[in-house]
Amino acid sequence: MQETTPLVVGIDVGGTKTHLRARAGDALIADHVRASSGWRPHDPVAAAGWLAALVADALPTGARPSALALGGHACETPRQCAQIRTALQLHFDAPALVVGDAELLVPAAGLDKGVGLVAGTGSVAVGRLADGSPVQIGGWGAVLGDEGGSAGLVREAARAVWAAHDCGAEPDALALGLLDAFGVAEVPALGAALEGATDVSAEWGRHAPVVFAAAEAGSALARAVIAEGGRSLAALVARLAARGVTVDDVVVAGSTVLAQPVLYEAFASALAESVPGARPRPLRLPPVEGAVALARSLL
Repeated sequence: MQETTPLVVGIDVGGTKTHLRARAGDALIADHVRASSGWRPHDPVAAAGWLAALVADALPTGARPSALALGGHACETPRQCAQIRTALQLHFDAPALVVGDAELLVPAAGLDKGVGLVAGTGSVAVGRLADGSPVQIGGWGAVLGDEGGSAGLVREAARAVWAAHDCGAEPDALALGLLDAFGVAEVPALGAALEGATDVSAEWGRHAPVVFAAAEAGSALARAVIAEGGRSLAALVARLAARGVTVDDVVVAGSTVLAQPVLYEAFASALAESVPGARPRPLRLPPVEGAVALARSLL
C-alpha cells in the first residue's frame, strides 16, 4: 500500500456480529468479523474504546485510517450517534461518521437515497428527509414491536395459537411446533414460557423457523401470521413515505426476510398495494460495504 493512498475503514456493528472492512483504493487491506459482545452504544466512551480496540486488532501494524464510518446496532438517535463520533475522534485523527446500522443498506446498494429495511431478529426502516435529517420507523424490540422480524413473528404466532385455543380449536401444526420448541405440554403454558425468556429477542427469534415450517405444512394460522408480518414491514415504508422520505428504492436486508421467500413475497405484495411507486431491492452485498462507501464520502 502506498502511503499516499487513503485508507478507509467501514464497520458494521450488528446485534450478533461485527464486520470491519478496510480498503486503500481498490485494495482490500482488512476484512475482519468478530462477535459484538462488549458493544455498549449507550455509553459513548466505552463504545469508542471498543471500536478503537477493534480497529487496532484488525488493521496491519502502524496503519492509520484516513476516514472511518460505522453503522451501529442500537444507535437509535442522531444525538447518540454524534456522541459516539465525538468520543471516537479522541482515538483517531481522521474524519468519522456514526449512523444506525440500517443506514448502511442504501449506500451498500450503490444508492445515494432510499429506504433501508431490515427484518432479521427485529425489524426497522430508515430513510432521510430532503434536508438530510434521518428518520427511523420501528425497531422497538420484541416486546413492543419488531413486527415481521423473527421475534415478532413468534410473538404473533403465539397470540394466534392462544386465540384459536380460546375458541376451542384443536392444536394445529403451528401450535404443536411452538409447544415442542418451547418445551411445554399444552397451549396455556406458552405464556409462561415466553415470559421466562432472559433475552427475549434472541430466545423468541430462534424459534421463527417453526412458523415457516407450519405454514408449509398447511397451517392457516401460520400463513396468516406471515402475511401480517409482510404487511407490517410494508407499513414501515408507508410511514416513512408519510413523513416525507423518498421511498422509490427500498433496500431489504436481514436474516429472516431474505432467507424466507414466503415472507419476502408477502412484504413485496403488500408494498405494491400500500406504496405503489416503491421498488424493493434485496441487498446482495454485505452491509459493511455501505460503511466503506460512507467513509470514502468523508475524504
